[in-house]
Amino acid sequence: MEILQVKNLYKDFSGLKVLTGITFSVKANEKHAIIGPNGAGKTTLFNIISGKYRPSSGSILFKNNEVGGLSPFALNHLGMCRSFQITNIFQNLTVFENVLAGVRSHAGLRYHLFKTLDRQSKIIAKTEEIIEQVGLAEVKQRPAHELSYGQQRALEIGIALSSEPELLLLDEPTAGMTREETEEMVNLMRSVTRHRTLMIIEHDMEVVFSLADTISVLHNGTILASGKPEAIRNDSRVKDAYLGEE
Repeated sequence: MEILQVKNLYKDFSGLKVLTGITFSVKANEKHAIIGPNGAGKTTLFNIISGKYRPSSGSILFKNNEVGGLSPFALNHLGMCRSFQITNIFQNLTVFENVLAGVRSHAGLRYHLFKTLDRQSKIIAKTEEIIEQVGLAEVKQRPAHELSYGQQRALEIGIALSSEPELLLLDEPTAGMTREETEEMVNLMRSVTRHRTLMIIEHDMEVVFSLADTISVLHNGTILASGKPEAIRNDSRVKDAYLGEE
């Protein structure tokens, strides 16, 4: 079953054509990587899918519903969540407070001492569960700015998980990491997406080929090739356009 379908998607900025007829699909529970040279349109594609930009034309179906042009807030409530290249967390809040804020927001919880006491306990339990899931239980009371870079990216994924997404979009999740941090992030991504769909933009080909079920290659604003990792690795067009540069 396809959870996301992108059909004939175009995007231009004041006449500058960035995406020119993007068509691909993502299956439920699939790990789908988007790769390509700098300037190929990868982040623009993510920005449109996740609601930051409106498409110039074309269709985006999420769970068979047209969502092109919906806001990130609306998409989040439908089950889509996206992280960015730059870490986006509350630096002065603790790990626990960061995740708690996301869980409370998703639950639509408004404070009332007596009416929400039971829900508060469930919210706290959910927060603890997510923190354990992303491997930050030992540092849950530390302010986010005291965490290592890899831990901050793990926290960002924890905040994303607080909305219980069916489709998680991660933009260069291992950028700037050491090899050890990268390996930990790959293991984390495998773990937290065991029963959900993952899309990533990623430049580290070791990460891509070890993690992805399907790879789509963007080049000059369009999909050059899409398929299983070995098919992409052996595609002469992909080698000429991108992999030969790595």
